Amino acid sequence: MGQLTKKLLSGTALLVVAAPAARAADLPVKTAVPIEYVRVCSAYGAGFFYIPGTDTCLRVSGRARFEAGYIPVQNRSNSSGDLSQYRGLMRMNFDARTQTGYGTLRAFLRLEAASRTGVFMTSGTQQRIANAFPATGQDQFGRVQNFLVTEKAFVQFAGLTAGRASSFFDFYAHDYELIGSTAGSDVPSTNLLAYTHKFGENWSATLSMEDPNFRKNPFYASSIGLTGTVPGQSGLNNVFITAPTPVILGTNADGTANTVAFVDAVQRSRMPDFVGALRYDAPWGSVQLSAAVKDVNIGGFIANSAVSTLTPAPGAAAGPVSAGTAAALLAARGVASGAQTEYGWAVQGGLKLNMPWIAPGDGLYLQGAYGEGALIYTGFSYFTGTYASQLGPVQGAPFVHALADAVVNPLSGRIDLSRSFTATASFLHYWAPEWRSAFFGSYGEVSFSRGTREAFSLVSGLVGASAPPIGAAFAVSPILRDNYQIIAGTSLIWSPVKDLDIGIEGTYIGTGPLSGRVTDSTRPVTVGGLPAFTEKRYDTTQIRMRVQRDF
Repeated sequence: MGQLTKKLLSGTALLVVAAPAARAADLPVKTAVPIEYVRVCSAYGAGFFYIPGTDTCLRVSGRARFEAGYIPVQNRSNSSGDLSQYRGLMRMNFDARTQTGYGTLRAFLRLEAASRTGVFMTSGTQQRIANAFPATGQDQFGRVQNFLVTEKAFVQFAGLTAGRASSFFDFYAHDYELIGSTAGSDVPSTNLLAYTHKFGENWSATLSMEDPNFRKNPFYASSIGLTGTVPGQSGLNNVFITAPTPVILGTNADGTANTVAFVDAVQRSRMPDFVGALRYDAPWGSVQLSAAVKDVNIGGFIANSAVSTLTPAPGAAAGPVSAGTAAALLAARGVASGAQTEYGWAVQGGLKLNMPWIAPGDGLYLQGAYGEGALIYTGFSYFTGTYASQLGPVQGAPFVHALADAVVNPLSGRIDLSRSFTATASFLHYWAPEWRSAFFGSYGEVSFSRGTREAFSLVSGLVGASAPPIGAAFAVSPILRDNYQIIAGTSLIWSPVKDLDIGIEGTYIGTGPLSGRVTDSTRPVTVGGLPAFTEKRYDTTQIRMRVQRDF
């Protein structure tokens, strides 16, 4: 009996142990998921890795920057008076590359955001082109500004570049400078479609179709002094709709206007800018020759504004004249319509020399440009600002720079293009591996047809204070004056560790009319109807320091 009991208990135990094992054998076996490790991609240089599960290599990089600046300003009127300036900036880069049967397929993205304060550190240029937005408080507008912008977003494939990228016209893009003061074309972000062909040894040629909106400095267009002259227009130019500028269709015996029409001087996007560049790259440096052509256009007569007769000629009736009559009078001069198009153009040559025989990393840039109706291409106004027909060279300056691409001659009714040129040199020298300095300077001029400027004095009674007045005051008016700009500066940068820059830069800015004097707008005192204070030249300086980390 005892033996039987032992056998029964042993069998029961075996069944208890074996039953779960049998049930487990009936369940599916769960296979472990293979781990996809991030692998280094060495095909395109340091920092690239394969996106898991793909054959695309990606590099993520970025930048953090702090800047502070100081610029002396005695004038505290018209939003001037900020001496100190500040900026904090972030940048993120994404560079994705895949090898294909046609070569490398690349997509590059760059996002930039910044907070900047101070009248000079904030950018009217970027605000006018919708790349920045201002604070709206009473004490902040014009001196507190932020931006978040797609700085780059382009695709490159088999010689094709498409998207938002740097203009192919540009060469020296202020590579050695902190502030970026020198004259010269530098449009880091524009929309374009380009094809680059490489040939020979180290040669390349590019043809690029580029967004015209990033290269238009507006026409000079006089403000309307009489509210009723142009219906819907009063005060300063309404650049969002129209910018009325006068055309004299009839004059009195003394040469003053009696019949004046207004045309719309706002430039529309009618065709892309076309850019061509020929470039050579070698171990000793680079050389580039580039050219651009752009349309410069105006609209027709402003609807229902047509003509106003201020001082009727003998036998003439005062009052408006029909648009058809205005067009006929203009056609008699060989101008078929108020709407016109001219073609601005620019050429630029640049040379970069690597100078390791002086010190490793040393380099020299030389660049010159000339253009007609293409002020942003020559870069005359890079420091002063763009997308405006006239601006003060710095905050608180006693006069403005005339920066228009063109002006409508009030006598002929034709478009007259401005002429500009710039010359720039920049040298970088390493005192030691962790210490370097840049030495840079530029000179530029912009000029207008003298007859065009003088013609505006004939309509000063109509178009208000922004037009050159008749008489002795005409000689010192800043409107459409030929002017020049000199910039020179130097910097000292310390890089105690790789990718960290701590530096300071000082610049000198000198501006003035090419001949004669201009009214000092900061001291609006007149004697006998003439300005009591005039200026021949304005000089100022600026200092900026920077702490920057790239990764």
